[in-house]
Amino acid sequence: MDRLEELERWLARHYRTGSFHLTPASADASFRRYFRVHLAEGPTPSVIAMDAPPEHEDCRPFTHVAGLLERAGLNAPRVLAQDLERGFLLLTDLGATTYLAALDAANADALFADAVDALVAWQLASRPGALPPYDEALLRRELDLFPDWYVTRHLGVTLADGQRQALEGTFRLILASNLAQPQVFVHRDYMPRNLMVCDPNPGILDFQDAVFGPISYDVASLFRDAFISWPEERVLDWTVRYWEKARRAGLPVDADFGAFYRDLEWMGLQRHLKVLGIFARLRYRDGKSDYLADAPRFLGYVRAACERYAALGPLARLLDELEGRSAEVRYTF
Repeated sequence: MDRLEELERWLARHYRTGSFHLTPASADASFRRYFRVHLAEGPTPSVIAMDAPPEHEDCRPFTHVAGLLERAGLNAPRVLAQDLERGFLLLTDLGATTYLAALDAANADALFADAVDALVAWQLASRPGALPPYDEALLRRELDLFPDWYVTRHLGVTLADGQRQALEGTFRLILASNLAQPQVFVHRDYMPRNLMVCDPNPGILDFQDAVFGPISYDVASLFRDAFISWPEERVLDWTVRYWEKARRAGLPVDADFGAFYRDLEWMGLQRHLKVLGIFARLRYRDGKSDYLADAPRFLGYVRAACERYAALGPLARLLDELEGRSAEVRYTF
């Protein structure tokens, strides 16, 4: 019996008095699949079924974080039924319109304002011990994806001793900046693809990897997105708006916006390098090649940070060497 047939039998036992049919809802970079369950009768026209093969995925973090989000007053899928042993969850349906599909230059201010309000509420709910720590070991494992998968596997380059030392020095600077930040709940993939346009807005998805870590991480994820880029002046304006709301709410952001923005950029740098490694791993390990098409966006984010901070000069030179181009880094501050 294949997974889809097993899922349909599980749903049939749950909906004994009515008929239903399935259509694909979405898939992500993991082994999870989502189906929209269209119901012939009941209080709602549809729900979402998650298929998470237990040999690859554990549904328990999803159900735990869903509860944390609900207690924070946020709009995340509620778990209606579960079979953790077989990897099936039945969830409320937040609709089919993602921020990524809906965003444009005209509505971005309003949509991001809602996303910032939800993020501040999520961070205000933070408490130590409720989520795994986003500690040095995890941050470092993620950074190592860049040399292991993007440089070695994708580019086919073996780093020379001097290049490895330059990258290691940069990693130490990044980690020191990341670990010095105040700690809060971190969604860890708080980006337009995982936010839904709905009421109340936004609906929040793909939160099972949430951790307790640096306060700027989700802000960097939201505005330095994997699939859509914005002019620097708009990113700066939205970040100021987050910072002002966070300060008014009593969150532990730096009292100096310039210092907070520097923290955010160095946090974003950790994420950008990690994502480059993840995209390469998705292609070469998991057979999902589409993600690498967005690698240039992340290289652009990395190069922009290198231009702003002289301490990142060694990383800029390494990128030049990997791409076979002459160094053109201009430090602005």
